[in-house]
Amino acid sequence: MLRLAQALDSLLCAAMERAFPQAAAEARADGRRLDPQLAAASKPEFGDFQANGALPLAKPLKQPPRTIATAIVNELAADPAFAELCLEPQIAGPGFINLTLRPERLTAEVAARLGEPRLGVPAAAEVGGGQAGGAPATPVVVDFSSPNIAKEMHVGHLRSTIIGDCLARVLEFRGHPVLRLNHVGDWGTQFGMLITHLKQVAPEALITADAVDLGDLVAFYRQAKQRFDDDPVFQATSREEVVKLQGGDPVSLKAWGLLCDQSRREFQKIYDRLDIRLSERGESFYNPYLEAVVTDLETTGLLVTDDGAGCVFLEGVSGKDGKALPVIVRKSDGGFNYATTDLAAIRYRFAEPPAGDGARRVIYVTDAGQASHFAGVFQVARRAGWIPADGRLEHVPFGLVQGDDGKKLKTRAGDTVRLRDLLDEAVERAGADLRRRLEEEGRHEEESFITQVATTVGLAAVKYADLSQNRTTNYQFSFDRMLALHGNTAPYLLYAVVRIAGIARKGGDLAGKAEASSLQFSEPQEWALVRELLKFDAVVAEVEQELLPNRLCSYLFELSQVFNRFYDQVPVLKAEEGARPGRLALCRLTADTLRLGLGLLGIPTLERM
Repeated sequence: MLRLAQALDSLLCAAMERAFPQAAAEARADGRRLDPQLAAASKPEFGDFQANGALPLAKPLKQPPRTIATAIVNELAADPAFAELCLEPQIAGPGFINLTLRPERLTAEVAARLGEPRLGVPAAAEVGGGQAGGAPATPVVVDFSSPNIAKEMHVGHLRSTIIGDCLARVLEFRGHPVLRLNHVGDWGTQFGMLITHLKQVAPEALITADAVDLGDLVAFYRQAKQRFDDDPVFQATSREEVVKLQGGDPVSLKAWGLLCDQSRREFQKIYDRLDIRLSERGESFYNPYLEAVVTDLETTGLLVTDDGAGCVFLEGVSGKDGKALPVIVRKSDGGFNYATTDLAAIRYRFAEPPAGDGARRVIYVTDAGQASHFAGVFQVARRAGWIPADGRLEHVPFGLVQGDDGKKLKTRAGDTVRLRDLLDEAVERAGADLRRRLEEEGRHEEESFITQVATTVGLAAVKYADLSQNRTTNYQFSFDRMLALHGNTAPYLLYAVVRIAGIARKGGDLAGKAEASSLQFSEPQEWALVRELLKFDAVVAEVEQELLPNRLCSYLFELSQVFNRFYDQVPVLKAEEGARPGRLALCRLTADTLRLGLGLLGIPTLERM
């Protein structure tokens, strides 16, 4: 109901200005406005919206809030535009103004959304700010997934990949140009030790593509790490190899390129399965910009030398000894580190083209354990002046994926769970559940149908189980819970779409264009579904700003529950002639909303299950 809320907000603001012109003039002089404090009603019996703006005016106006609310309501009553939008407002409690939209306006909103691809969600470019629409279109960088070369993707990469993709989908749908970046770990000491080890045990891997598979490469990496930790000679040779690589040695660069290509292809298999789109831009991309970072920080006077290292000491952040903590930008040996690379990335992403990406919002989706690192790096970037006045730099932290024991999810052998294995098991379990259900129902389906449904449901279950949690918390991974057909799960939502598709198969016309005049709603279950459907645009705008996908999941689950109550308690196909078009329209709009909402989560839907 963004459009209606925006219109109502304007009408309330105008009424407040007419009722209290002196207070309005003082507010304008301060660059403010009299704020109606319009919000969605907390309970259905309070109407659709609640305006709380009378309460903060009580002190400056020296009047009781109810008196102020009465004056505002009197002004609203004299406004024909308000009368067309709302029923008579009600004053409640100390001075809340409860507002109920006219049924005909709600009906018109439903009719307008039928067959409309955006379902009432305004594109960002169409709005100019304000509480209802959000900011105009803004170039956005979303940095997510970011696995390391020569390592397999594991369960730890699940949340960043899925959450980042969802946020990118929402921002793209809202009309923002989004650059989806995969900041892979493709540079550093680890390549020196891996190349050194491979030269001795599998030299063919450094000159021939795919001479060893990624699983073997991971084992070689572990062996190299062990040797690096235990053998000083090997450690020294590895560091020499890093110097060769950084110096552009062609043999070392070829070996590095083969390792990156092999990992990249394996990563892509996972991304293809999950329908994830990413542009790879690894740490190595920023190597040419590292010296400029140091130069900038020296020029601004932020960089100081401490114990031989180039540091920026943070403001307001101190250690146990009470001294300011540093962000090390150049190590004492003259080398760079992760912080230097992250600073170069921020500088590049906000810089105007062709020197950078020209972003105005940069979002990092990583685990909560990196919060302190990013807080420090962000502070340095702000103090260095690399973030424009209208720029937003945000860390989107997330918690751990845990097992039933409340600890990090591991295999029975105690190893990290490979993401490929986790997805395989989800699909296998979904297939087993489907075969069991088909047998119980006496249904026979082709193997291709079973494969498609099992793949869709299995992957959807994994995605939704993650996205439906508040990303800031840890959650326990459970195949049984996420694959259940009841509760806040992907199968439950997918089944709601299938249920509506069944109405069309039974003869219900869900494709026709309906005029508002043909839609008649009288039952409370109908109006409850109407109001729930019209919340979709506000939920999408909220996710765009708050970057919390679970808000969208909660909405879709609530919508499915409201629809199921409607469908179970009110006849649709057997409805009376006057009521049938409206009820079919609600079924269609519910299906469209679920499909679009699930699509923003990266989940495709099914016609049959």
